[in-house]
Amino acid sequence: MRRARLSTIAIFAAATAASVTATPAAALERNPVIFVHGWNGSASNWNEMIADFKAAGYTDGELNAWNYNTAQSNKTTAEQLAAVVDDTLARTGASEVDIVTHSMGGLNSRCYLKFLSGTGEVDDWVSLAGPNHGTTSAHGCLDISCVEMRPGSDFLTTLNDGDESPGTTNYGTWWSTCDETIDPDDSTVVAGARNTQTGCITHLGFLTDDGVSQEVRAFVG
Repeated sequence: MRRARLSTIAIFAAATAASVTATPAAALERNPVIFVHGWNGSASNWNEMIADFKAAGYTDGELNAWNYNTAQSNKTTAEQLAAVVDDTLARTGASEVDIVTHSMGGLNSRCYLKFLSGTGEVDDWVSLAGPNHGTTSAHGCLDISCVEMRPGSDFLTTLNDGDESPGTTNYGTWWSTCDETIDPDDSTVVAGARNTQTGCITHLGFLTDDGVSQEVRAFVG
C-alpha cells in the first residue's frame, strides 16, 4: 500500500537513497532485505551477517543496512522506515521486502508493520533479541526511545494490544537466557510468531552468531 509521505520523511528518504543499490527486478532472485539495528547501534553492526548473506548468494542490491537516529521516538523511526521500504521497492522492482532487526529495531519495525500498513509490503520479519514486551535495562538511559522500551510503557501497551503479529507477514524471533540486556529474557517472544530460544548467546552475540545467521537466512529465503 502506498501512502503520501510527510515532506520531512520524503527529504529523509532522498538523503538515504544512496545507501540502497538499484537493481533491475529481473536480476532479483529473492526479496530485498533491510537490516534495522538497535539502540545506539549503526548499520555496521550487520557487517558480519551481511557477509554471510553474500556468501550464500545474495547480491549487494538485495541487501540494505539502514542507519537511523536511535534517540528519537520509535514512532518517528517507523515513519522513516516506511519511506525506506517504499524506496527499496521502487528501486528494485520487488513487490515485497524482508526485514531483519536487532534489539530496538524490532519495535520501530513492528510499529511500521502494525500502524503504517507495512504488512502489505513485508514478507518476512525477524526480531533478534528484541525488547518486544519491554526490558528493565531501558531504565538506564533517558532517550524517548528508551522510555518507550520500558516494561508497561504507553508505546509498548499500544504496540502489543490485540494481534501482535498482524497481516500475512511471517514473524520470527530469536532469544536467549544469556542475553544480559533483555530482561525478562523472553520479552522477545511475539504471539503468533515462530519463536526460537537459542543456546547461550549474548545480546550483541546475535549479530555474529553463525547458527543464528544461518537460521535467519533460511527463514527469509
